[in-house]
Amino acid sequence: MTTQLKQATGKVPPSGNPLVAHRYGADPYALVFGDRVYLYMTNDALEYDESGVVKENSYSSINTITVISSADLVNWTDHGAIAVAGPEGAAKWATQSWAPAAVHKVIGGKDQFFLYFANNASGIGVLSSDSPVGPWVDPIGEALILRSTPGVEDVTWLFDPAVLVDDDGKGYIYFGGGVPEGQFAEPGTARVMRLGEDMTSVVGTAEVIPAPFMFEDAGIHKWNGVYYYTYCSNFYDGERPEGSPPAGEIAYMTSDSPMGPWSYQRTILKNPGHFFGVSGNNHHAVFEFHDSWYIAYHAQTLSKAEGIANGYRSTHLNRLTHHEDGSIQEIHADYEGVQQLGTLNPYERIPAATMGWSAGVKTASLTAGGEQIVTDIENGGWIGLSGVDFGSRGAETFQASVLGLEAGGVLELHLDDPAGPLAGKLSVSAANGAEWTELKTEVHGAVGVHTLYLVFTGADGKGLFKLAAWQFTAEA
Repeated sequence: MTTQLKQATGKVPPSGNPLVAHRYGADPYALVFGDRVYLYMTNDALEYDESGVVKENSYSSINTITVISSADLVNWTDHGAIAVAGPEGAAKWATQSWAPAAVHKVIGGKDQFFLYFANNASGIGVLSSDSPVGPWVDPIGEALILRSTPGVEDVTWLFDPAVLVDDDGKGYIYFGGGVPEGQFAEPGTARVMRLGEDMTSVVGTAEVIPAPFMFEDAGIHKWNGVYYYTYCSNFYDGERPEGSPPAGEIAYMTSDSPMGPWSYQRTILKNPGHFFGVSGNNHHAVFEFHDSWYIAYHAQTLSKAEGIANGYRSTHLNRLTHHEDGSIQEIHADYEGVQQLGTLNPYERIPAATMGWSAGVKTASLTAGGEQIVTDIENGGWIGLSGVDFGSRGAETFQASVLGLEAGGVLELHLDDPAGPLAGKLSVSAANGAEWTELKTEVHGAVGVHTLYLVFTGADGKGLFKLAAWQFTAEA
């Protein structure tokens, strides 16, 4: 019997965008630590009406933030959702968690990580951790920035933070948005403020950033001694003065100081509708990784492919270039994405929730806030991993941590295509799902660099098994 392979939706090999296809993720923000980049995202999740039909994303019930990370920018590891707001969250005073920003700082000789988030548009909170993936705690037990904070009384929307730790160790937070009635050209709602040495307090008074046609989405980065403040322009449909940013685009301003004064430059990223045929808000983050610059942004490509583009967004990645004069080259957003950095080492233990592409699988937490596993595996489902380097000797065995379910199944190892050459099979017996097992099988023909596909086969409509991690051993 031939298994009918599931079709990739949204992210189709060899394209790199959107970054993952098994979940949504909006408002990306990047943190580079060690040899990995971590992307923190608003956890868009489908909402349904009384008839079970997907309705427009209201954002009203989003109280978690998702994290993915990568060393090569093509294969991404899902670290799951951070419980941020609400009774089950770290910040119980908050009701929502939107548009995160994350940063690393060494304090007292110790690596510390800070995760800033918007409690809808009414304030900004902060969580802290000693790891980029948590666990996270609320170090102050209340909002970091509220309308009582000096200098923000007239900000329409207190949200969309971005954070910079400068070369001297001083921290700054950028935030704000919204358009007071009739003030489209000069909303005056963007702010910058000093953070305390502890990164969990603010210092002094927030200063206005005079961003033309400001709407939302603060961004900040530093290049060659120049500070770049980036933001999304508003959707005013009337006449705009020459040189003003068009509607819904990412624009930038520059300064010689993290607090300003700022000079407006131009826009660098058109609205997603220009590239992908589905418009919406525009949200981004600029970061450096291995001496190259990138821009992460969101678009409704996955939900469009699924036929439900109702405000459910996915993160994308493209290169960003600074010219010698300091100007930023306009970005062309696309499905292709970015070039893979290096290869994936299959002789290290790989979390199962690491994917270049996928179909017919989902992820879930093994324990609350813990390691992510691959679940809801369907017959014909698969995971693809790009640039897997088996070396000149090749692989001898494959082993995986699995949890058998009612039907059990087979994990097949294919090279270069889900239906490509078969390198090995791992049989997983039917079980009651009570005990994780480490299984091993022989491998043949896995030599050199390939795209590796883990293909899952078994009975239709029944639980096959769950997958936690896997690893190859090299030929002796």
